[in-house]
Amino acid sequence: MTTTDMPRPLDADATQSVSKKRPRKAGSGGLRRAVPATTLLWILACLYGLPVLWFILSSLKPASDLFSYPLTLVPHNPTLSGYLTAWRSANFSQYFVNTAIVCVITTILTVGASCCTGYALAKYDNKWLKVFFLCILATTMLPSEVMLAPEFLVVRNLGLYNSFSGIILPAVLTATGCFMFRQFFLTVPDELVEAARIDGARELSIFLRIMVPLSRPIMLTLAILSFQWRWNDYIWPLLMLNDPNKFTVQIGIQSIVGAQNINWSVLLGASVISMIPLIVIFLVFQRYVMGADINAGLKD
Repeated sequence: MTTTDMPRPLDADATQSVSKKRPRKAGSGGLRRAVPATTLLWILACLYGLPVLWFILSSLKPASDLFSYPLTLVPHNPTLSGYLTAWRSANFSQYFVNTAIVCVITTILTVGASCCTGYALAKYDNKWLKVFFLCILATTMLPSEVMLAPEFLVVRNLGLYNSFSGIILPAVLTATGCFMFRQFFLTVPDELVEAARIDGARELSIFLRIMVPLSRPIMLTLAILSFQWRWNDYIWPLLMLNDPNKFTVQIGIQSIVGAQNINWSVLLGASVISMIPLIVIFLVFQRYVMGADINAGLKD
């Protein structure tokens, strides 16, 4: 004897109640929380972006329109004469090559030295390493202008004056890079290192095969920052170089400025040209830095 169970009214009501979800209320709540934050971000973006937009649009104005009253944001007669004059009046191709050599070599050495130093400071327990780390942090409290004279004397006595090596070597070890890698390696569990040592891995193998791949986001971040620092550096190359064929981009832009008057249209065009490599590098590598998982491969 077979019976067919009919659904009870209570079960039907329960099924309908389960099927009715409440995404609207949750979505509306999330939307209400997102609107103020998004509005604030747009306001900050406008505040930071307006001077940059004014700067770029001003580079398209003729020299006679830069200081016309009333001031205008959009150029009435846009022209590229400032860019063309800047490129022709300065040897920008040579400046770009010189600056690229300095930036690439310095960035590679900075990332490598900072990674090694940060790993040693984070994973080796020694009181002298702690003292050394405090000395590194103490250098951030000194203005860079205070260290220019002793650094110049050391580089000159080493015979590196008027050479790219004199610009690169003093900029290799940075307190910021050492601090970034140390703080990252402190988040890596010590059990991971101990397990590798138990399996017979040597210290160099642990560093190269485990720690370096894990620190990829920090390496990319420091590489972008180091490249930007060296590209925008002006004071140190100005002190170290006296050969026009070795000038960097920032010194080349300064050479455009006349002693009595300044052609602002040409200067703005040259400044925008010098920004292009930094913008390209950021657009290429930002997804690797912003989309990277810093804790990838780590399990407690």
